[in-house]
Amino acid sequence: MQTRAAMSGSELKLPLAIMVSDDTAPRTEYLLKANDYFGLAPEQVTILKQEKVGCLIDNEARLALDPTDKFNLLTKPHGHGDVHFLLHSSGTLKKWQQAGTKWVYFMQDTNSLVMKVLPACLGVSKALSLQVNSVCVPRAPGEAIGCLMALLHKNGSKMTVNVEYNQIDALLKATVEERGDVCGEDGMSPWPGSINQLLFALEPYLTNLDATLGKMPEFVNPKYTDRSKTAFKAPTRLECLMQDYPKSMPKDARVGFCTVKGALTFSPVKNNLAEARKKSGAGEPTHSAASGEADYYAAACETLSACGVRLPQPSTVSRAGVEVVDMPRVVIDPSFGLTLSEWKAKLPSAEKVSLAPGSTLVLKGDLSGLCIESLTLQGALVISLCPGAKVTLKSLKASNRGWSFAPLREAEEASEALKIRGYTLHKDGQRELRFDKPGEFVVDDSSGCALL
Repeated sequence: MQTRAAMSGSELKLPLAIMVSDDTAPRTEYLLKANDYFGLAPEQVTILKQEKVGCLIDNEARLALDPTDKFNLLTKPHGHGDVHFLLHSSGTLKKWQQAGTKWVYFMQDTNSLVMKVLPACLGVSKALSLQVNSVCVPRAPGEAIGCLMALLHKNGSKMTVNVEYNQIDALLKATVEERGDVCGEDGMSPWPGSINQLLFALEPYLTNLDATLGKMPEFVNPKYTDRSKTAFKAPTRLECLMQDYPKSMPKDARVGFCTVKGALTFSPVKNNLAEARKKSGAGEPTHSAASGEADYYAAACETLSACGVRLPQPSTVSRAGVEVVDMPRVVIDPSFGLTLSEWKAKLPSAEKVSLAPGSTLVLKGDLSGLCIESLTLQGALVISLCPGAKVTLKSLKASNRGWSFAPLREAEEASEALKIRGYTLHKDGQRELRFDKPGEFVVDDSSGCALL
């Protein structure tokens, strides 16, 4: 979006705030610097560090000792609800307001698809004058994500707010559904699943934080070893949730939600490999590194399919013991287009573009000058463009052994990024086209690559 604004002659700098703790601050800062802030200027990025709190080991709230040092208490971060306090107390929100920012988008770093539906939800927020807009998805009963519900108190007051997944069943049984957290006629929960993607209007948000200081309700959420609920699986702590913010808002505040159906927008990576295998065996969403990666590719295929590109039917495969939906592995730089209409403009004859099962398509660099008229891919294709390169794929056919995934062998040396997946990538064959000089190019396999 910044690049697009610069092309039109206007200057746009999108600010980014990242909340960290002592556990994550050093590696986050290293990652940013090692990758040159991923294209952002350092001054665009604000690091907000939350404090940690003492952990509890039982229902009597006895404090836990650090297992590595019995003279220290075990501590954990206070929860992502601290983000409201930190944005206010650091002056970050005020700074954004003075710079002309009108909306604040909260996102969880585990969900790589977080930006996909932002333009549509922003349009809804503006059209309905929503102060808070929660992005939701259809939820399967028992799925470990909260529900957005309208809660009606016996005194007549009403509140639209997230209800945590571990409270849904008991709440429903005590109120409107004696069977608890069960499916509706369509096989899904009647209540939309809240995925912690929140869109706030900045002005009323700042005004309310001036009054509340961003303090969120605290709670304890222990994980018990069994149904007796007497022993914790691991020490717990007081925590707070960012999605509880509506509880602090005035009664007349406009709070709503958008439910995204028929499109991949939620695929978090939060379960380790062992837990993912367990959930996969039970037929539950795994929310794992394997599913997060596969869904990222599938989301790109969704957009290609909406443009008219010919794609294979999705299939289910197992990667390191975790079942995922397999589609061609497609990675496309955002400079290709921010909206569906922009993608369609770069695929003027999309029916002439086809990707075979197991194919890999990587389009990177400055894709503002790329146009794909005809492409047949069976294998792997990597295309990169430098700024100023205008490339038309008039007729391109690529057929090779492609790239494939293979399970990690027992005791195999691997990076952390591969260990959490349980598999690695083998590049057995590919075709690569690099346009590293500005100019106009046409790729036509009947005549080669020619400079116009």
